Amino acid sequence: MSAFDYLVSRGLPFVPRPLVRHFSRPYIAGESLDDAIGLLTALNGGGYLATLDVLGESVHRREVAEGAVREYLGALRAIREHRLDSNISVKLTQLGLKLDAEFCLANVRTLVREAAALGNFVRLDMEDSSCTSATLDIYRRLRDEGCDNLGVVLQACLRRSLADARALPGGASVRLCKGIYVEPRAIAWRDRTIIRRNFSWLLEDMLERGFCVGIATHDEELVWEAMRIIDRRRPPRETYEFQMLLGVDEMLRGIIREAGHRLRVYVPYGAHWYAYSLRRLKENPRLARYVLLDALTRRRA
Repeated sequence: MSAFDYLVSRGLPFVPRPLVRHFSRPYIAGESLDDAIGLLTALNGGGYLATLDVLGESVHRREVAEGAVREYLGALRAIREHRLDSNISVKLTQLGLKLDAEFCLANVRTLVREAAALGNFVRLDMEDSSCTSATLDIYRRLRDEGCDNLGVVLQACLRRSLADARALPGGASVRLCKGIYVEPRAIAWRDRTIIRRNFSWLLEDMLERGFCVGIATHDEELVWEAMRIIDRRRPPRETYEFQMLLGVDEMLRGIIREAGHRLRVYVPYGAHWYAYSLRRLKENPRLARYVLLDALTRRRA
């Protein structure tokens, strides 16, 4: 990130909330479950799969985590009621990971069992490196309990990810992404080329091991590389899919689908849209710069 982009990202909290909401609208389904269900219906109608995320993370009170569980249970039931092709993705710090790992495990277990009863699937999102070991531990414990409608995420930027992949049980479902968190050099690759190469290495290794892989990237070079690997290896169609965030590079999304690959769209919704929006803008410095400059122009006017 350039020095100017750094200054822009630091200035984002001072951008008026209505302006942030305006520019973040393409990335968020809305604040209510009804908003999300409407968007999921449209995505399915356009030939896309989906995963639904209730916005929120790093809760500090048990009742907030319990509220998130109730919201997810309602989402699972609505998905079934409307016959939608969507699973759910959950952040463990939203379910109490930083409060009590056993409390978090119980919350995830509740969601996974309800999802199983409804014929659905739960993805454990991966957060920063302070959560990696605990997230993988909860994943393994639930798999050992017989929960096979459960997946996890690995980040290509982390040096440990190849070893983590090789330690996962057979038939694991893994979303593979580059990773967005700024991590110490001791535990993470920094060079973009190395991260891309590690992504490819992980993808090849996981397909070789018979994993179901969600190829989560908006990097067109990595999309090309994944297509090359898929063309050479010819994995069964149901063992892989591409995944992209709502609102990001919809043209590339269409290109992937038109090439005959399954594609799942990550759909966030909920009242905590502002914190999520700031993070999305920080990840996209050019968009963040546009938002900030537009805000300054409005103030001068």
